[in-house]
Amino acid sequence: MIDLKLLQKDFDTISAKLQRRGVDEALLGDLKAKNEALKAAKRVYEDLQALQNRLSKEFGAYKREGKDVSELKTQVGANKLEIQKAQEAQREAETALEELAMSVPNIPDDTVPDGLDEADNVEIKKVLTPPTFSFTPKHHWEIENGWIDFERGVKLATSRFSVLFGEAAKLERALINYMLAFNASRGFSEVSVPAIINRTALEGTGQLPKFSDDLYKLEGLDLYLAPTAEVPVTNLFADEILSGDELPLKLTAYTPCFRKEAGAGGRDTRGIIRQHQFHKVELVAITKPEDSDAMLDEMIACASDLLTSLGLAHRLVQLCSGDMGFGAAKTIDIEVWLPAQGVYREISSVSNTKDFQARRAKIRYRDGKQNSLVHTLNGSSLAVGRTIVAIMENFQNEDGSINIPEVLKPYM
Repeated sequence: MIDLKLLQKDFDTISAKLQRRGVDEALLGDLKAKNEALKAAKRVYEDLQALQNRLSKEFGAYKREGKDVSELKTQVGANKLEIQKAQEAQREAETALEELAMSVPNIPDDTVPDGLDEADNVEIKKVLTPPTFSFTPKHHWEIENGWIDFERGVKLATSRFSVLFGEAAKLERALINYMLAFNASRGFSEVSVPAIINRTALEGTGQLPKFSDDLYKLEGLDLYLAPTAEVPVTNLFADEILSGDELPLKLTAYTPCFRKEAGAGGRDTRGIIRQHQFHKVELVAITKPEDSDAMLDEMIACASDLLTSLGLAHRLVQLCSGDMGFGAAKTIDIEVWLPAQGVYREISSVSNTKDFQARRAKIRYRDGKQNSLVHTLNGSSLAVGRTIVAIMENFQNEDGSINIPEVLKPYM
């Protein structure tokens, strides 16, 4: 959640920054109205408190001087009732603003380029050279080697579910184990978390209330299937005050992930790039504010180096203001080369949310004598299904066989 104190202090500046993200005028207008209502409620309360203080002083003076205090006593009593009403009005105004603010995205970092969508993203660099083929490379769903069975996935569930057989199933497991081991070598401690999470956790990292349509909810319960390990891992520290000496916390986790993909709009309906159930290894970091930029670079390097170790050509792209995720202040996407499409496609997204999630989830650390909000970061390392796609397409042979990267062979 954005800092409401900043909003009250300088609404126009914060509003201008949110407009860079494409926040619509109606929402900003509503935000301004509720912000002004809270400021007005605070003024009424403060004025009544000031009056109470003055009346109390007069009351004391009257008693010392032996004056009649009956009328003054009536005024003090009546003003106390008005103060109680003003307190309640202020609380209601605060609640209304906070509830609206839960639907407002993060403020973009000043280094984020302006733009409307992915066409305005900025390439940072390319890593490795895409392979060349003596034949026309196939899409992963066209390679006839018995690895992926889409029909049986539909039979067991519905569209956008699939079944992996044989070497593909082994490759999936190998990738998960290799990614976790690679991340551990970079100082990220492994953690295993539930794949079912509650509403509070999803609110803490920003998936609710904004993206309720994309979540699978358990019938009759206020519980959901995790859309990403970012949610349970970050919320491990919700409503806690950490010691400054503990930071940074660097964690990695594997979870199955579940998304309805309600907003996908028919994209990637073929193959396994966009499935309702998929596997992902996640990186999560919790830092002091002054350390989060350096941690972002470290996490990007970890994910990029992992792809390099697999021999997969990729590029780093900075997302523009209009293409970033809801909770991100700054995001770098890592896109892997897919030769059948002849394009780079997202395989990892690493974001610094600054104190946006920490404010929602109440994650703080002791900073000297005071408690301060941490910064939280998250990133894919990597989406396992998309990594399988990249391996199948980049290392395919004309006969349909697939060459396995050397670093994965011990895990197969």
